[in-house]
Amino acid sequence: MKFLTEYRDPELAQSYLEEIRKTVTRSWTIMEVCGGQTHSIVKNGLLGLLPDEITMVHGPGCPVCVTPLHLIDKAVYLAEEKNVILCSFGDMLRVPGSERSLLQAKAKGADVRILYSPLEAVKLAKENPDREVVFFAVGFETTAPANALSVLHAQRAGLTNYSILASHVLVPPAMEAVLADDENVIQGFLAAGHVCTIMGIDAYYPIAEKYQIPIVVTGFEPVDLLQGILMTVRQLERNQYELENQYKRVVRPEGNLAAQKAIEQVFQIADREWRGIGTIPQSGYEVRPELAAFDANKKFSVNIHHAQECAACIAGQVLKGLKKPFECSQFGKACTPSTPLGAPMVSSEGACAAYFHYQEA
Repeated sequence: MKFLTEYRDPELAQSYLEEIRKTVTRSWTIMEVCGGQTHSIVKNGLLGLLPDEITMVHGPGCPVCVTPLHLIDKAVYLAEEKNVILCSFGDMLRVPGSERSLLQAKAKGADVRILYSPLEAVKLAKENPDREVVFFAVGFETTAPANALSVLHAQRAGLTNYSILASHVLVPPAMEAVLADDENVIQGFLAAGHVCTIMGIDAYYPIAEKYQIPIVVTGFEPVDLLQGILMTVRQLERNQYELENQYKRVVRPEGNLAAQKAIEQVFQIADREWRGIGTIPQSGYEVRPELAAFDANKKFSVNIHHAQECAACIAGQVLKGLKKPFECSQFGKACTPSTPLGAPMVSSEGACAAYFHYQEA
């Protein structure tokens, strides 16, 4: 199978591991930004194969994990109190709100549906003209084009009963927020390859230059990750700080221009709250004012107060790479995938879920 089995080749992986061992002379801390990369690293046992000098920490790149608590509460409220057909991806349904999750709301009778595409929600709106349909649009730059297209399709179809509850966040501002943190320990980044597939790589040059830190755009298979780590370690050992692209078979420097155009038609950049981290300036997308009819935040008058996070959950520190999941006193005890205290334990891209399922603790 082209571009899959070769990136899981044990012999090729071993050769990169040997090269990393030959190259490293000092201790380095590297963050993989995306939760998908975290799961691949833990699932494939790479943490135990890397030399002791290399510490991998996990980043904020899990969109479900960073969706603010009050937005989950708002989605639950719309489903329960406004007779809305509330749709989202499966991951989002099990994330705890301040009182309950969307799945628990569904169990109480709310019309909450799992979909695989926002375009399915548009179809649902066409089929149910007497009901409001809201798609809980969560994600990074990767899912923004499809959510934008759903709004454009609904507009062209003349639908007045479709809207999105947008919780889109952007990766480069989050990386800068991690680096600006007083407790930051990150010395190199593996940047999320799929985000760069959409947005290109230009946004990362100024970050590498400003913070003098190597950034390597990396894929998700074991060989991708090991090659990305090797490229990062080589830069660190040479005292370089450049942007490199390991994922050239997928990522073009300019990204996907058609996807970017769809995003620009529907969204504008705004400040955004990240669960467990706080508000990061200019780090999210909101629906443009001229498309307010498709913005559930504006369409429905909902006054949801900000709720307190669970005091025992250290998700914010995990998302900033300051703590490992197993350093949480509740990990695997009060907090499990079936009884999550925080989103990283329940999301398929959450670092806590990766450690729990693959028993790296």
